[in-house]
Amino acid sequence: MAGKRKQHTAAFKAQVALAALKGDRTVNELASQFSVHPTLIHAWKKQLWTGAEAVFAGGAKAATTEGEAAQAELYEQIGRLKMELDYVKKKAALFR
Repeated sequence: MAGKRKQHTAAFKAQVALAALKGDRTVNELASQFSVHPTLIHAWKKQLWTGAEAVFAGGAKAATTEGEAAQAELYEQIGRLKMELDYVKKKAALFR
């Protein structure tokens, strides 16, 4: 039975892919240095190459979109809590 597969972090993959894109060393040299299969290096290099456009295209927009989403969620929660509080105040007023 084979052992458990290695799971590499995104930072490690980026480091290896950037080293491959530099072209200073061959993929086989990088594979022996980082102890990964050359096929993985080719795949990570291809992912970096195709995804590099997204880094520059949506960098600032992605951050504001996440912030806006969090803000909208908080406003929704505030509205819900305010409605619950109003409901409780109305019911309490009936029993006075």
